[in-house]
Amino acid sequence: MLNILNNKVFGWVSWNELKRKLLEMKPTPKKYFLLILLCILLISVAKAADPPFAVFKNDPWVNEKMDQLSIDEKIAQLMMITAYPKQNEASKAAVLDKIRKFKPGGVLVMQGTPVKTASWINQFQAFSETPLLIAIDGEWGPAMRTDSTIQYPYAQSLGAVQDTALIYQMGLEFGEQLKLLGIQMNFAPVADINTTPSNPVINFRSFGEDKQNVAEKTWMVSKGMQDAGVIPVAKHFPGHGDTKTDSHVTLPLVPHSKGRLDSIESYPFRYLSEKGISGIMTAHLSVPALDSSGKTSSLSKKIVTGYLKEEIGYRGFIVTDAIGMKGVRSDPGRAEVEALIAGNDMVEFVPDIEKAISAVKDAISKGEITEAAIEEKCRKILALKRWTRLQEYRAAELKDLTKKLNSPFFEVTQRKLIKASLTVLANQRVLPVQNLEKEKIASVSLGSSSKSAFQTMLDNYTQIDHFVLSKNATEKEWAQLRSKLSNYSLVIAAIEGIHRYPAGNYGVSSIQQKAVEDLTAEKRSVFVFFGNAYALKHFSNIHHAKGLILAYQGTDLTRELAAQLVFGAFDANGKLPVTVDTRFRVNDGMTVKGNSTFSYTIPEEAGMSSEKLALIDTIAQMGIDEKAYPGCQVLVAKDGNVVYHKCFGYFTYNEAQPVEKNSVYDWASLTKVTGPLPALMKLVDEKKFNVDDKLSKYWPDFIGSNKENLVIRDVLAHQAQLRPYISYWMNTVDKEGNLDTHVFRHEPSEEFNIRVSDKLYMNPNYLTEMMDTIRNSKLLPRKRYTYSGLSFFLFPSIIEHLARQPYEAYTKDTFYKPLGAYTITYNAYQHFPMRQIVPTENDDLFRKEMVCGFVHDEGAAMMNGISGNAGLFGTTNDLAKLFQMYLQKGYFGGRRYISEETVDDFTRTQFPENRNRRGLGFDKPLIDNNKKDLLDAYPAVSAGKSSFGHGGFTGTFAWADPQTGVLFVFMSNRVHPSRENNRLYQLNIRTEMHQAIYNSILP
Repeated sequence: MLNILNNKVFGWVSWNELKRKLLEMKPTPKKYFLLILLCILLISVAKAADPPFAVFKNDPWVNEKMDQLSIDEKIAQLMMITAYPKQNEASKAAVLDKIRKFKPGGVLVMQGTPVKTASWINQFQAFSETPLLIAIDGEWGPAMRTDSTIQYPYAQSLGAVQDTALIYQMGLEFGEQLKLLGIQMNFAPVADINTTPSNPVINFRSFGEDKQNVAEKTWMVSKGMQDAGVIPVAKHFPGHGDTKTDSHVTLPLVPHSKGRLDSIESYPFRYLSEKGISGIMTAHLSVPALDSSGKTSSLSKKIVTGYLKEEIGYRGFIVTDAIGMKGVRSDPGRAEVEALIAGNDMVEFVPDIEKAISAVKDAISKGEITEAAIEEKCRKILALKRWTRLQEYRAAELKDLTKKLNSPFFEVTQRKLIKASLTVLANQRVLPVQNLEKEKIASVSLGSSSKSAFQTMLDNYTQIDHFVLSKNATEKEWAQLRSKLSNYSLVIAAIEGIHRYPAGNYGVSSIQQKAVEDLTAEKRSVFVFFGNAYALKHFSNIHHAKGLILAYQGTDLTRELAAQLVFGAFDANGKLPVTVDTRFRVNDGMTVKGNSTFSYTIPEEAGMSSEKLALIDTIAQMGIDEKAYPGCQVLVAKDGNVVYHKCFGYFTYNEAQPVEKNSVYDWASLTKVTGPLPALMKLVDEKKFNVDDKLSKYWPDFIGSNKENLVIRDVLAHQAQLRPYISYWMNTVDKEGNLDTHVFRHEPSEEFNIRVSDKLYMNPNYLTEMMDTIRNSKLLPRKRYTYSGLSFFLFPSIIEHLARQPYEAYTKDTFYKPLGAYTITYNAYQHFPMRQIVPTENDDLFRKEMVCGFVHDEGAAMMNGISGNAGLFGTTNDLAKLFQMYLQKGYFGGRRYISEETVDDFTRTQFPENRNRRGLGFDKPLIDNNKKDLLDAYPAVSAGKSSFGHGGFTGTFAWADPQTGVLFVFMSNRVHPSRENNRLYQLNIRTEMHQAIYNSILP
């Protein structure tokens, strides 16, 4: 039977066609039988469903209203006028006057702010005796007509989305937002199948050219709105997708046969009719195959009644496209009459409602349309109003309206849709970009005059040099930039400034074409195309690029998410919804798996509350006000999603340099778990290091000393009886407080070549004295937890010996560079401008200068700035990458750095029986921490037992919780100007912030 349907009938078949086929066939019993079966099958498949409002046609409220309305008022119910809330009070007064005089059935609201739009609607409803149907053109949400609201992606973008549940959710949110504004009807979605790339009016507004994709997406948007209690109106019947002119300015021709129209153009509308969509809009088109008279489709009884209502069987609400468009040419009022005669229930955008009502009454008197037909249409309009609960209408609440319309939960859907739409059209083993230590990367914005949101987001992933080339750049400017790019192994190029419509080649400039052509031919390049998919045809060799991502739109959010996709923050699953040319065909699109790098999003997408998380802002500012620090920076991530990253205050109390995300901090003791510790874990995996060995095995100088039998597990868990700290520099001070000139000088020389600070240099021979001091130091009397940094002075040399590579180079090559954490380094003054480095203490005892760019810890400073106990600098974001790698059990950005087993061992509490909370190097929550109150807890009370982290003396802190996926990073320079400042601890700032994070997790 299905084979008969496929072979004998192309698309949907009318009963007239079935009869014709029956008459044409030879009267054999077999063929009669097959056609009878076909009829039965079509009846079962193509039966239209009743729209949800149909049950209210005989509702008591509807009946009561029908009895109350005069014939003029019933006609007026079939008219929808227009209002522009962006205009002045005189414009509003004119609309109110029309409502008072003519009692229209509805108002179409156009441009305006949310509050002004809702306010006008409230006044319209208050003025109307019968509640008004308020409508809007909201194809990408209220934002299409109302500013300051969430703009969802265009339909072309959504056509690429494979998860239709997201489309449904968007439709549901359309409905929720429109109801907040007091709007009951949305003239959306577009159900046209765009089969003409040069279509000047539909184009990107269509879900694409695949009829099933268009039909399903259109229905999911519609169902979402209907489930929210808002009337969807699919447009533009019988199909505006294959037209070369704009019905706003002329009457477009649809030249296809009836068979083609059945199979393609009308397919989505038939599908929607089956599903029970509430509304369909008729277009102003010339469709000779359906009506050879030349009458526009919206005014054609053959098309509206004969085709839509009788043949397709649609039983819902039918409304015209704007009756004032140039595609409808008629005397005032006459178009409205013909629209109603044709079978439309309502006429939209009526320019002169007085003449329209008069013309309809005149048509009734002439017998062109019956009063019964008007009554039936009016009853349908009232049933729609009843279904939307207009009989108990409540004015829209204006307070916090804009905030509600921009709920972060709406933004979550917006983000998910954009991510799901991104379409990879080329990938020669370059996406996602990883192995970052091997790359020298440049980004180019082709079509921008300044650094874009795309490029700013790229900065989060690794070190990238950015360039721009404007759309009007000269050949010389491109040649100069081209020369600069020759030094890079990878170029990530954004193609910007692409227009939505075909005119002027979508705005593509010749220099953009030249740049893309050259980069594709000469460089290993990844292109991200921000614009209408059809515009790809203007780039002749872009299909040969190593990587190509189609992003469809040029919003900043799209740019940010596309940048994240480049580095693997999430999967790419989008499929091209249209055919561009022979290179890029409908349904093309490669699946690219994410690689567990960071994603940057909003709290709600990770299951957290923005509002509750905002308590961190208050706590951070309190710390500044109370002078706990001059400035700070906070990063929060959950499940690999960075959901909060903010900067507060300044570098110093003179408020000259504000804290910024790229500010570089002295990490102090965080170095212990970010410098030697990852290296030791790696060496454990390689069987080169064993934490259950004696430390003297790797540091032979301890043989014969009181430290010969110290076990590394005890050492890393801080219960090896080692002294907490040794002030090496103080051993060089004479009775007058002067530094020993045999050890320190204020000028460098061949003999004094270890730079301790900006103006202090040390004799390297003193390093031997420092190691001897550690060797000869006394052990503490008992084996219990006592924090000690002494062993961490030794680990860099141990690592260097085992790895057979200089310690700093090993950590950078093995961890920091592959992670994209390029700012992590020792001796920051050698790598960053001083204005980027946050100063620490004004040291008036040892170095007698402001310390900035040099490690604050005196012992580490005497180790030439490179030590295991302190010395690392870096940004907050880069520290987070390293800790996220720990949180993901040694995996990040497509690479395994450390085995899960080793991470688990290092991050577990080693000796709880000794009341020792520590892991191996890592700090852990207090024993019974969850039973303490917030003031006594460490870290937050809600931190899981498996959580781990570390703090730094300068005011730094990082903590990861595998149970909740939460990562908390806090950066400050609380030691500025003096280490005597303990307000950070006294105010319990970090613990309060940490707990606020847990409190923000949604149930």
